[in-house]
Amino acid sequence: MSTVILDTITGKSTSTNITIGSTPVVSASANSLTIRGEGTAQTSIQQGLCKAWVHVDQIGTFEGNVDSFNHGTTVDNGQGIHSPIYINPMASANNIVHYSADIPSNAADNAQRVFSVATTGYSIQYYSGASAEDNDPNMSSTHGDLA
Repeated sequence: MSTVILDTITGKSTSTNITIGSTPVVSASANSLTIRGEGTAQTSIQQGLCKAWVHVDQIGTFEGNVDSFNHGTTVDNGQGIHSPIYINPMASANNIVHYSADIPSNAADNAQRVFSVATTGYSIQYYSGASAEDNDPNMSSTHGDLA
């Protein structure tokens, strides 16, 4: 096995493309890095990254973040409701928040919702039946542009 150690990779025909064989696989420009996907499709590396994720435990004493990335704190807003706060805010409130929660085997008509999405964070609510309930685990991730 060989090891390559270097500081800069520069394309031979253009300084912004890296080609393996005859296939351009990576191209770069100011604040943008794309990689070749399926066929001729190009995928933006920055757009494809998860910008924040968090695992929150609400059961019993509110533990807040059990584990997280780009979340400084999570606020307990009462029964079944919590609000993760970003360390590095999003560029707009038009980011995408995915939320998943454990559903106990005895839960009936459970529901989860994400609301009040803002550049600084969002709120999550978990229901079992008609009432809001604390739950563990609550897991969410955010995709979008950082500010």
